[in-house]
Amino acid sequence: MNYISFLLVIFLLPFTFSSRLPPPHKQPFTKIYAFGDSFTDTGNTHSTTGPFAFGSVSNPPYGITFFHHPTNRYSDGRLVIDFLATTLSLPFLPPYLNQSSQSSSHGVNFAVAGSTALDHEVFVQHNITFDITPQSLGTELKWFNDYLEKKGCRKVGSAECRLALQGALFWVGEIGVNDYAYSFGSSLSPQFIQQQAVGNVISLLQEIIKRGAKHVVVQGLPLIGCLPLALFLSSPEDRDSFGCSASLNKLGSAHNSLLQNKLQELRTRYPKAIILYADYLRAHGTIMKSPKANGFVELFKACCGAGGGQYNFDIFNTCGSAEASRACSDPSKYVNWDGVHLTEATYKKVADMFFHGGYCKPSFDTFLRNKED
Repeated sequence: MNYISFLLVIFLLPFTFSSRLPPPHKQPFTKIYAFGDSFTDTGNTHSTTGPFAFGSVSNPPYGITFFHHPTNRYSDGRLVIDFLATTLSLPFLPPYLNQSSQSSSHGVNFAVAGSTALDHEVFVQHNITFDITPQSLGTELKWFNDYLEKKGCRKVGSAECRLALQGALFWVGEIGVNDYAYSFGSSLSPQFIQQQAVGNVISLLQEIIKRGAKHVVVQGLPLIGCLPLALFLSSPEDRDSFGCSASLNKLGSAHNSLLQNKLQELRTRYPKAIILYADYLRAHGTIMKSPKANGFVELFKACCGAGGGQYNFDIFNTCGSAEASRACSDPSKYVNWDGVHLTEATYKKVADMFFHGGYCKPSFDTFLRNKED
């Protein structure tokens, strides 16, 4: 297995800019339902034994910036989904696997680190035997349906279903990188993964729209080739204008293009649903192009890592391990947190771009105005 394949096998395993966000909008939404992987997971993963210590999210210094203790979020603090909740004047979303009837009144987070767009069985059928998180979008959809049933929502259009979905914003965080990671070196081609992963995202959207979802935001993939892990393992000749892995960023860009095309088809099919595309890759790229203007000093080093050097990343001693139990002195100046995930400062800046900077298509402000109407 070559370095790039190795990178993709382990990539995203149960893998701010200092100014404040503008004042929150008035209360157009009363709840959020979220799906995705580790970039969106607020606590559905509780693993402490992941390969290369990526399961050590329960250990310090995770969570040091805002919560001041680990919360099973893969960052030093808040994620984009947390800033969404704040922007909408809602409490942080409880994870589905750790919720109470009271805490879930404003929504639930079904995202789980390591999850895939394809069902786990697809990888098993192709003799891919890595220690893969078994959760997938299918799992998250099942959790969502089980949640609705417990709310009494068993028949589409019933009073119980209308109540459960009333005022709901559906957030589908980025997902699909794990699918590419697990499939590289196997008989599954990137083209197959792309088609199937995007297809399963669209299937999820169709299901929730049929259930009654009317307001949906779908994230694309970020610049996956700009993470320290990608840079650490890829060839120095494999670089683009950002100084990142060109091959991985091209893979993410192609995925996003197909996703956007399919979302447009979905809008045509369901004209009453408002579906936004959140351009993660463009937002991430804006930071990489103009770091100082966006409040960042360090683009490529992991704030929490080991080994020093160009990336401060040691694949066998990642954040939360004994060798990487401390973070940099000022995470807000770093784009990258642990070599695979981003700092709270980066998530905050990306959230600002999504909600107020025009990086959603159509714009998030238009989205809110339409909801208020």
